Amino acid sequence: MALLKGKNAIITGAGSGIGRETAKLFAKEGCNLVLSGRREEPLLQVKKEIHENINSDLKILVEPTDLEKLDQAKSLGENAIKSFGSIHILVNNAGHSSFARSIRYTSDEEWESVFKVNADGVFKLTQSVIENMIDNKYGTIITVSSIAALNPGLLGGASYSSAKAASLALMRSINSELNDKGIRTSTIMPAEVDTPILKGRPINPDNDARATMMMPEDVASMILLCATMPHRTVIQEIVMAPIKDRDRSVEIEAARKAKL
Repeated sequence: MALLKGKNAIITGAGSGIGRETAKLFAKEGCNLVLSGRREEPLLQVKKEIHENINSDLKILVEPTDLEKLDQAKSLGENAIKSFGSIHILVNNAGHSSFARSIRYTSDEEWESVFKVNADGVFKLTQSVIENMIDNKYGTIITVSSIAALNPGLLGGASYSSAKAASLALMRSINSELNDKGIRTSTIMPAEVDTPILKGRPINPDNDARATMMMPEDVASMILLCATMPHRTVIQEIVMAPIKDRDRSVEIEAARKAKL
């Protein structure tokens, strides 16, 4: 059963990890897609994989976008509406963290970069499609935040934890304001997931550490759940964690000693 047949969705960070797995799940349910990310090549690969292995009839638009540049975030939404007419689902998945985790050593540039992608870009892209959703009296906005929004600390870092908390507050605000206009938002807050974002950590987890983490498809399945619930229902927030949460004390202490 194609639960998203006839629906159009924007997915950011769609070239790898959670975004890639979400695109594949949405495609299996018949959803047309706008795939966004910084690099075009991975997006084209996802498009090819979907057309060859899942559904060759879907309309898929590839839109390379740097969400640190708010004009590009705005244009992404505007171009999607021009191409598809309506956007029914927005998945705010793109994000990155800073190298420095402590407030003591985070530079202005790192702080601003993390906020632009994880908070400002989410705001501007969401704003660019919200009127279209209101006109249609239908819209689902799903934002991948982080458990760091609820439990900030050195593991997530000062800038990342703060930016993810800001995106959570934005989604809560939209639910409060626009539920009666057919708009619903879901915020997913996962703990550690084995995705390419881990390469940006000051201490890169080894294979043993990665084996204790969730996988991108775990989070993607929750995104699909939020998108396919009857529209009378909103899953406001989901917190996800590995069933056996590993001891991070060694990693945190190493970051502290390294002045990260």
